[in-house]
Amino acid sequence: MIEVEHLKKIYGSTVAISDVHFSVEKGEILGFLGPNGAGKTTTMRILSGYIPASSGTARIAGYDVHEDSMQVRRHIGYLPENPPLYEYMTVESYLYFVSSIKGMAYGDRALAVTNALKRTGLTEKAQVIIRKLSKGYRQRVGLAQAIVHSPGVVILDEPTIGLDPKQIIEVRNLIKSLAGEHTVLLSSHILPEVSMTCDRVSIINQGRVIITDKPDNLMDQMLPVNIYRLVVEGDVVSLKSRLESLDGVNKVEIIPSDSRYILEISSSDKYDHLAKDLSRMVINSGVDLYEMRHTRPTLEEVFLKLTTQEQ
Repeated sequence: MIEVEHLKKIYGSTVAISDVHFSVEKGEILGFLGPNGAGKTTTMRILSGYIPASSGTARIAGYDVHEDSMQVRRHIGYLPENPPLYEYMTVESYLYFVSSIKGMAYGDRALAVTNALKRTGLTEKAQVIIRKLSKGYRQRVGLAQAIVHSPGVVILDEPTIGLDPKQIIEVRNLIKSLAGEHTVLLSSHILPEVSMTCDRVSIINQGRVIITDKPDNLMDQMLPVNIYRLVVEGDVVSLKSRLESLDGVNKVEIIPSDSRYILEISSSDKYDHLAKDLSRMVINSGVDLYEMRHTRPTLEEVFLKLTTQEQ
């Protein structure tokens, strides 16, 4: 549904994006992840027809964003970082207005507005003036205007920015419900949001897409699969050497912690077969084991590693 190839945008002497390329399949949610200033919003604006690209191509539903701009706009719903709301209209009248300017037939608007209100949890707020709504509900109105005409593609730029934790969860669940019926491109610099919402992730930094893959695949490829943290007391130097001899152990690091030590063990043991060997070796060595934790690398660690390498 979305195909982007070598997209570039230059403002005077400033290169906003230099080589953006990715694709999004029908019904998929793709997270567009990057730090502030990486080029996320510029890419979104090009895809929505708001600004032209300097070079490269972008197609939505088979239509070229530059050559068939009006066709593209009929197939997308766009929620910019600041929702385009008319604050002195009621929620319902605003959605009727949006459905009309998006070219919906008069007879189809009532059902479309009703469905948009229901899907975004706004039915009880239909007659409320928008300026009286909380930021969370305003964001829902922004989402409602993006989907009221049932577009094939929904483009969301930082949809949860400025929301409180409860509102973030609500909006996140709403976005996940769009998958299947809509193809969603979601930009964000909030890593938990991307990992919990999206099927795949494209990481952009300094105007270039670095990598695109599923969150789990990114973590497996870029960092050790498992990390074990053991809190121990005793002769950790000799224990370190013994632990490093175990199959699947990549690295053992000793971290002093008060009167005890933390052993951080990186492992390529994908199926967690190493845990029993670690605990057995620690106990048999005469070292006291107080705690053992098993974690996987996070998307945040992958993101920081990739963007640091790029810089």
